[in-house]
Formats: sequence, structure tokens, C-alpha cells
Amino acid sequence: MSKEDAFSAFDAALATTPTSDPWLHAEDEVPRYGPDYDLLGRLLTYPIRSGSVSESGRFAKGIDAWLAHELRRAGFLVDEVWPRATRPRVLPRDLVLFVDKLPKGLSEQVRPHLERITTVAPSDARVLGRAYYKQIDVCIARWDRGPELLLSTKAQVSSFGKNLPNRFEEAYGDAANLRGRYPLAATGFFFLQRDTILTTEREAWERTKDMMSKLRDTDGRGGYTATGLALAHWDDALPAEERVVTVNVDDVPPALRPDQFLDAMIHQVLDVTPVVHHPRVRELRERRDLAVPEPQGTTDDTEETGTLR
Repeated sequence: MSKEDAFSAFDAALATTPTSDPWLHAEDEVPRYGPDYDLLGRLLTYPIRSGSVSESGRFAKGIDAWLAHELRRAGFLVDEVWPRATRPRVLPRDLVLFVDKLPKGLSEQVRPHLERITTVAPSDARVLGRAYYKQIDVCIARWDRGPELLLSTKAQVSSFGKNLPNRFEEAYGDAANLRGRYPLAATGFFFLQRDTILTTEREAWERTKDMMSKLRDTDGRGGYTATGLALAHWDDALPAEERVVTVNVDDVPPALRPDQFLDAMIHQVLDVTPVVHHPRVRELRERRDLAVPEPQGTTDDTEETGTLR
């Protein structure tokens, strides 16, 4: 296994950022999610400073790493959210628990071999939809539950109007493909654009907002559970090593902002599973204690082991 992967540049920032309670509401209030936009800016600053601004490369991986971190903040267990914060990025939680329960000497022997088997611990999560396999950028899944959250992300930093139709067609097709096989799963599409679109291609910005609204399943015809939109800003006039990315959501309509997106995705996961599943997520979102541990045999109680490194 190589020493680094596309997410390695973000490991230090994630390791030093606590998975703090993301909810801003009090008991009996309407849930309000508070995304860590500062962390997203820091993650995206790495590829900007290194010149890796490819819309399908490390810049996009920074978005994936951030959204996975947000789901862990919400209370989902560390090994059921992919990409994981450490390598291997995709590894079934059941395997993590199995290796952790082996005698210490045997566990230490098995661990490095497991990480090298790409069919068991792949670098990307691929899920079979109704018509074709789809690489999922952020996922929550377990063997006993199947896919529960399937999230696609896209970034666009230039040529907005030219490439927007392709993004729309791809996203709409992927939604139908995934919802066709997993109608109960939370399916989402998150789009991040550079904020130069506000001044250089205002028509493309209007089309973006319209597209993101129309991709939602508002009529039961197979769109996404939720869509989210954000803008990123940095100054190309500065030397590369001084550039800093900041996240702009003020210019994004409230119905498309990341806070509502994350809340809607989390709500869907909880809404279609029994109360004994994801108890920590429910406790945080509902602001109350639940006297229901997860079923024995499917987890190591409710502790986040996640020790495979």
C-alpha cells in the first residue's frame, strides 16, 4: 500500500479538528445544523496552494473529506462513513471489529494484509445502481443495513456556462440510477463553484441555482433527497503560498445552503431506520438521551472503535 493517497494532504487537519456537536438548536426547537465552513476552507486551501485545482482531483477530494467529517460530527460511527479519516478510506466496519477482536499477535499480522487487498479495502466506494455501477464520493453503509447515504460531489472553478449542462445531465442520471435500486437511502448532490461565477457569468449562476432546485425529488419521480450548494473564494493575485480559501454561503439561497442539505440527508437516514439504529445521531439531533443501545452483534455496543490504522 502506498504511503499516501488523494486524501493524505487533509489527514493532519482532520486529525486536529474535533468532531464537535454540530447542532445549534436547543431541546424542542427546530433542528439547525451548523457546518464547519472554516474547516472546508482550510481543506481546500491545500490544493490551491499546491496548484492542484483540478475539478476532479485533490480539490474535489477536499470537499469529500469535509462532508465525511460533518457526518462524523453528526454522530455516525467513524468506520461506517466513507471516506474514512485514515487509510484505508473504504473498509466495512464489520471487518474493523473482527480484526480488533483477534488475539493481539494475530491482529497485528492480519492488519497489513487486509489493507493491501483492494477488493476488501478499496480506495473508492463503488455501488451498483439500477442500471450501472456508480462511484460514490461519500457513503454510509454496513453489511447488515446496506447503503444508507449516497452522496455525489462536484466542483466547478471555471467555464461555468459551458460545462453546466453536462453536470446537470450526469447528476440527473445518477439520481435515477441510485434511487432506482435504493429508494430508502438518502441520496444527495453537493456542488461547489468558485465565486467568480457571480461576476463573470451571472447567467450561469442563475442556471446553477435553478438546476440544483430541479434535481430534488419534489414530485416522487426519482430526484435527490437533497441538494447543496456553496461558493469558494481565493485571490489569484496573491503568491500561491499565501492564498487562502474562504467559503461563501451568503449568496446561496437558504434552501440550497449546506446546513439544510446536511440536515435533510441526516433526517432521511434516521426516518427510515428503527430507533435502535444510530442512537448517538438521534440524541444529538433531538437533544435528548435515548435508552436504546444499538442491537448487540451488529456493533461493539455504541463505541466508536475504528482502531484500524
